[in-house]
Amino acid sequence: MKFRKLYASEIEARVNTITENGCGLLLYKDARVDQNLLDETVGPENWQRSHQLIGANLYCTVSIYDHVKGCWISKQDVGTESNTEKEKGQASDSFKRACFNWGIGRELYTAPRIWITKGDVNIEEGRNGKCTTYDTFTVKDIGYDERGEICKLAIWNNKKKKYVFRMGAEDAGESKITAKEVETLKALCERKGCTLAQVFPQGAETLTSEQYAEAVKRLGQLKDKA
Repeated sequence: MKFRKLYASEIEARVNTITENGCGLLLYKDARVDQNLLDETVGPENWQRSHQLIGANLYCTVSIYDHVKGCWISKQDVGTESNTEKEKGQASDSFKRACFNWGIGRELYTAPRIWITKGDVNIEEGRNGKCTTYDTFTVKDIGYDERGEICKLAIWNNKKKKYVFRMGAEDAGESKITAKEVETLKALCERKGCTLAQVFPQGAETLTSEQYAEAVKRLGQLKDKA
């Protein structure tokens, strides 16, 4: 079983380190992305999650039903606490880590070092004299090579309204979806009892990666045809 690579709209760029000279960003996915991708790939009825407390650590097990073998296949990982909600943070983190074990979003580990220089981010003095920023960032575009590693990346500073990081391409415009993704939409439409032309009269091949992700999400919320 193989999960598709994440789209730019499914990835968050968060500040990880900050100094008076700039800040470093890390790429993240949240639990909703994992849930949506599991629904999209195997169907909402063919996966399940459970949690188990081992010592002081909360583990999550994500199981997917193998129709060929006629059994559930499971993968497990442990979570870490969040700074705000201990139990919720561990539950969410352990689920995301278990999904990494299934391969969901594993390509994020191939991200380059993302450093935003002072001129491209507003640096302020925060508590205890430490540097901080209230700028937020959006992943506008991402691409992968034949090995599945990140080879193109564009990040936008929402406050400064400008691109602050580009890698792999001068043009950071949104990528159109592939023929394989059009076929995925077609199969999903058929499962829901509609046709590709009915849902996308303008042509599914004109969708951007972000529009595709939203379309998959909306279709996934519909009931399967009887």
